[in-house]
Amino acid sequence: MNPGRERHEAQRAVLRARHTASQARMTAATRAYRKTLVREMFAQPVRDQVYRCIGRPVSLLRAGYLASLDELGLDQLRDSGFEVTVLTVDEDGPRFAGRAGTDSRAAGGKTILGDLRTVPMPPRSFDIVHCALLLDRISHVELVLDRLIAALRPGGLLLLHIRDRDCAAGFLDRIAPQWVRRALWARLNPGQPGPFRAVYEPAGSDRGIRAYTQLRGLVIARRETARTPAAGPGRAGRAVSAVRGLIPRLTRGRLTDAHDEVLYVIRKPEDHFARVV
Repeated sequence: MNPGRERHEAQRAVLRARHTASQARMTAATRAYRKTLVREMFAQPVRDQVYRCIGRPVSLLRAGYLASLDELGLDQLRDSGFEVTVLTVDEDGPRFAGRAGTDSRAAGGKTILGDLRTVPMPPRSFDIVHCALLLDRISHVELVLDRLIAALRPGGLLLLHIRDRDCAAGFLDRIAPQWVRRALWARLNPGQPGPFRAVYEPAGSDRGIRAYTQLRGLVIARRETARTPAAGPGRAGRAVSAVRGLIPRLTRGRLTDAHDEVLYVIRKPEDHFARVV
C-alpha cells in the first residue's frame, strides 16, 4: 500500500477514535447533569410504581410543558430496560416547543395541544400523572384535578408541584400589576417564557389541595415544601427578596417566606368502592 495513503488512513482512524471518545464524554456528562436534576421525592415513588408494572409499558401523563421530566429519573429507568411512554397535554405548546420538545422526544412521547378541562383523556389509562407549576396559572383547578385523577389507574400516582398562594412569593405574584410582573420577569428570567397568568385559585393552594384529597378519598403519601433560590443578582432581585422577607412581619406570620412551593406524592386508592372520581 502507498505510504501516503497509509498515513491518511491512520489519521482518519485517530480522528474517528477521538470523535467516539468525545461523544462518549458528552453522553456521560449529559447523564451526570440530568442526575443532578432528579428530585428523589418523585423519583423513588416513580421507581416503585414502575416495578409494580413489570411486564408491561408504564404510561405517564404530563400535564403542562413546564413539568420537567428530568426530576422523575426516567433516564435511569430506561437505562435499566424499562419502557415508559409519555403523553403531554398543554394548550400553550407552540410557545414552549424549543424548551420542552427535546425532553418530550427523549421520553418517546406524544403531545396533544388542548385545554386540560376539555381535551379527551381516556379514563383509568395512566399509571402516573405529573403536574408541575401549572395550577397557579389556570382556572377551574378542581375540574382539572378531577380529570387527571379520572385518567389514573387505581393505585396510580399523581405527582403534584404547586406554587403556594398562601406565602410571601405567591402573595406578591397575585397583587403585582401585570406591567410590574413583566418588567421583573424580563430582568430576573431573561430569555425564559413568561410571566404566566397569576390566577392562584384557593383550590390550588396547599390548604386547597389537602382539602381536595380528603374530599376525593385520595392519599397524600408524601408532602414537602421548597423555597426557590433567591430572585437573582442586581437591585431588582434584592428588592424582591427584601419585600418577601418583610411580608411575614406585616401579616404576623400568616404569609410565610419559608417556602413558596409545595410538592405532593398522591396515590389513587385501589379500592373500587373508594370515593374517587
